[in-house]
Amino acid sequence: MGFDFNISLFMESIPYLINGAKYTILFSLISIVFGILIGLFASLMKISKNPFFNILGNLYIEIIRGTPLLLHIMIAYYGLVAFKINLNYFTAGVLALSINSGAYCGEIFRAGIESIEKGQMEAARSVGMSYGEAMRFIIIPQAIKRVIPPLTNEFVAMLKDSSLLSIIAVPELLRNARQIMGTKANVWSPFIGAALIYLVLTLPLTRLASVLERRFAKGGV
Repeated sequence: MGFDFNISLFMESIPYLINGAKYTILFSLISIVFGILIGLFASLMKISKNPFFNILGNLYIEIIRGTPLLLHIMIAYYGLVAFKINLNYFTAGVLALSINSGAYCGEIFRAGIESIEKGQMEAARSVGMSYGEAMRFIIIPQAIKRVIPPLTNEFVAMLKDSSLLSIIAVPELLRNARQIMGTKANVWSPFIGAALIYLVLTLPLTRLASVLERRFAKGGV
């Protein structure tokens, strides 16, 4: 099969691909929110002086980061059935993406928290703050500012990785492109359309992350 790009089919495919992109954005937005929340708790467990929480946080982050997202998706959708847990594609997709993203966000938050000068914790404790209060009011707010650029990059990765949800029949962008390919027997027209939509979604965020990294590197807020 040669280069079979067809401009008419390309234009015809765009509305269908945009509809798939709506699912891509929806799954990514919901999952990154849950991923950030999970990641924050995981990072706090990982840096905890409590051995139980420390081991638990490390195990979660290392196991999830050390295994592929596709495996997490298949376990959430197919594997949990063995425990009488039947999830629809929406719930399974969000669960898998959130757990996967949580591990990466956990490492991002850990690095951000540990980048804050230790003297700030000591100063907070010296004025009567508990460890939890110092983390809540002094350390974590500063760390959040520092992790915004890498979290933006994590969202970009989420947008692209959500294409793996096609394995459980989520009608996202890439799955719709594959359906057009199958029904129209044309590879390049829908795939170029999908690629362009992915670029429209990710390039502004990638540029934003770069701008934020430079701004924070110069001490900006």
